Amino acid sequence: MAISRERKEELVTQYTSLLSGSQVAIWVNYSGLTVSAITDLRSQLRRYGVEMHVTKNRLLKKSLEQCSFPVPEKDLLGPTAAVFLGETIAAPTMVLTEFARVNKRTFRIKGGVSHNAILTADQVSELASLPSREVLVAQVLGGLQAPISGLVHVLAGTLRGLLYVLKARAEQLEAPSS
Repeated sequence: MAISRERKEELVTQYTSLLSGSQVAIWVNYSGLTVSAITDLRSQLRRYGVEMHVTKNRLLKKSLEQCSFPVPEKDLLGPTAAVFLGETIAAPTMVLTEFARVNKRTFRIKGGVSHNAILTADQVSELASLPSREVLVAQVLGGLQAPISGLVHVLAGTLRGLLYVLKARAEQLEAPSS
């Protein structure tokens, strides 16, 4: 069934809005999946605030061009669904890679785009191994705090040594002379 021009414009606007609000967009081939499997995947992704839309490749290309993103021509062939990831990237990507592993005959990650870079399917899988935002922030703070903490320990050690010397000298002076 043909889509009206107005509906196509609405879809391009919707895809453009989703792309501009996403850190990463991932393309998947869903051919052969049952409706219940797609519904299950969408509900798993929704827990992370992620949307998955079955898209028209030509309209998705227009949206990518409007956002000044690179267009991965080879990935946008055949049945395509786009998964738009906002703040959380690792967890939903893990869901997608696990779903692709379990349903390898009917579901395949084609690739994706992250702002100005086209991602291969392998690079998308690597995103699944990234730690969460909270863990990354903790690692950065730990890295910043380590030198300062080391300096405090060095200075405290010097003062502690001075105190031990002074205490030992005080005990010598207090000891009765024989």
